[in-house]
Amino acid sequence: MASLNVGNLGEYLREQRRNAQLSLRQLADAAGVSNPYLSQIERGLRKPSAEVLQQVAKALRISAETLYVRAGILDERDRDEVETRAAILADPSINERQKQVLLQIYDSFRKENGLGTDDSAKDAGSGAGL
Repeated sequence: MASLNVGNLGEYLREQRRNAQLSLRQLADAAGVSNPYLSQIERGLRKPSAEVLQQVAKALRISAETLYVRAGILDERDRDEVETRAAILADPSINERQKQVLLQIYDSFRKENGLGTDDSAKDAGSGAGL
């Protein structure tokens, strides 16, 4: 098989699509991609862009970050940080100022533990909540 090392992604997408009880055509329509292209992704023949993965994740109602990790766009550690930031920013029980303070505390703990923060994740996180 002429796989591009995205077989794990393809298998995972197929599993998620079947769990959602969607045909390949239905998912392709919902994600705004062509049926043949989605089929090639599922078979590990194509490596989709982050934008396509985001559209597919939205159509499947799953985390785009999970797909990014499976596609090799994001490593596991980065995903954990992005998901933590997303959870903080999505919490309706705290206001924007509290979210920003909580993110600053989170960053300081990560620095203290030698993990630092990635500026792009920080920028994405702070922009999403404003």
